[in-house]
Amino acid sequence: MTTETHLDVLVVGAGISGIGAGRYLKAEHPAKSFAILEARGASGGTWDLFRYPGIRSDSDLHTFGYEFKPWRDRQSIADAPRILSYLRETVTENGLDAHIRYHHRLVSAAWSSESARWVAEVERTDTGERLRLSANWLFCAGGYFRYDEGFTPSFEGRERFGGPIVHPQHWPEDLDHAGKRVLVIGSGATAVTLVPAMSGTAEHVTMLQRTPSYVMPVPREDRVANLARKVLGDERGYAFARRANIAKQIGVWKFCQRFPAAARKLIRWVNTRQLPKGYPVDEHFNPPYDPWDQRLCAVPNGDLFRAIRRGTASVVTDRISTFTERGVLLESGRELEADIIVTATGLNVQAFGGVELTVDGEPVNLPETVAYKGMMLSGVPNFAFAIGYTNSSWTLKVGLLCEHFCRLLAHMDEHGYDTCRPEPADPAMPTRPLLDFAAGYVQRAVNQLPRQGDRMPWLTSMSYHADVKLLRADSVTDPELHLSRAAALV
Repeated sequence: MTTETHLDVLVVGAGISGIGAGRYLKAEHPAKSFAILEARGASGGTWDLFRYPGIRSDSDLHTFGYEFKPWRDRQSIADAPRILSYLRETVTENGLDAHIRYHHRLVSAAWSSESARWVAEVERTDTGERLRLSANWLFCAGGYFRYDEGFTPSFEGRERFGGPIVHPQHWPEDLDHAGKRVLVIGSGATAVTLVPAMSGTAEHVTMLQRTPSYVMPVPREDRVANLARKVLGDERGYAFARRANIAKQIGVWKFCQRFPAAARKLIRWVNTRQLPKGYPVDEHFNPPYDPWDQRLCAVPNGDLFRAIRRGTASVVTDRISTFTERGVLLESGRELEADIIVTATGLNVQAFGGVELTVDGEPVNLPETVAYKGMMLSGVPNFAFAIGYTNSSWTLKVGLLCEHFCRLLAHMDEHGYDTCRPEPADPAMPTRPLLDFAAGYVQRAVNQLPRQGDRMPWLTSMSYHADVKLLRADSVTDPELHLSRAAALV
């Protein structure tokens, strides 16, 4: 095993968060050395990995894009190729190409308080070679999904089905669905994207859901944003659209939280207007939970509803009894025949890519840690991570976290510190799940993740305006953030 040179910061993941982190480091700390490790052979993260038909954002790109780089495309709810192009432009424009190490997967990282550094064990995914890197800081920017394996429930009789069964996370390039009967199992963002995208060429697409989701039509193009860019120019127009859309997102979320019954009625009214007359809206589009207990599914220009109106797509709400040779048998006794089955049943949550962390030889047990400002872990020195909002655009929070991280590095440099360790002043502080969200993918993994506390700075905020104050305006110092210099280096 070879040991390479020491780095100031080791960033894990070359997706939207890791690329953002790299840009902030380049801009704010040009003298610092850093590398971005990417296990795959390409940048872009989610937007390069997923190849299923119709893949697109479910947030507008004026808030999902970076604050420092205007979104110039007319599409606001954009498809994956446009987002991928935007991310790779960011890489090139900011000179990040030389910093990204492809086919490098972080396996484990060990912190030494004596030397005030991490020693990371890295695997070359293309050759199997192992190497070691050392770094002052570890910044995990890979989100919380497991990228090598999606979630598929155990289905009785699955082996009996004669056609292909595909998970969207592993979409075959040669899958031809033209003229075929397609059954999409699921009701989340992936399912409502796949159904209209495939219905244009398939014989028919059926979305089979166990429980309905809230689905809302949104314009694919943001006329106000496009007008603002035309009148004010790219920079100022983008800034205006970003502020306006942040306010809109926050307003919708607050309305749903404060007036769930009214929000449910409004969404139902919108759905009814989009669907054929007499359609059983309450059976297929009326979830048993309140709006924003789980994320709302956005459908650009109402494409899902249009496919239903055309008769090229349909929704069935039922439970699967067993797979059959020709499709699936439902608990109601109805059989849905299909040539292709797509299991859009979700993703697996995995904290920090499954990396094994140790601090001075002791393994870090994530459920025993508490998140500090939603970006560091109690008892784990010089470790930061990027997790965005569940109720708004992911990148809004990631940008603030990167800013705060860079400010913290500057403060430590100015005062001669090399070690930063968050520790709760009250060890008996009550805690709750880090991701306090009802979505199934979160609930399946909630006991494997860090916790959050019941007070600042141990609360994981889901409020952009609160985070602007905490992460951008407030001081980086805090009584519960212990800064020091390693004795061996004094």
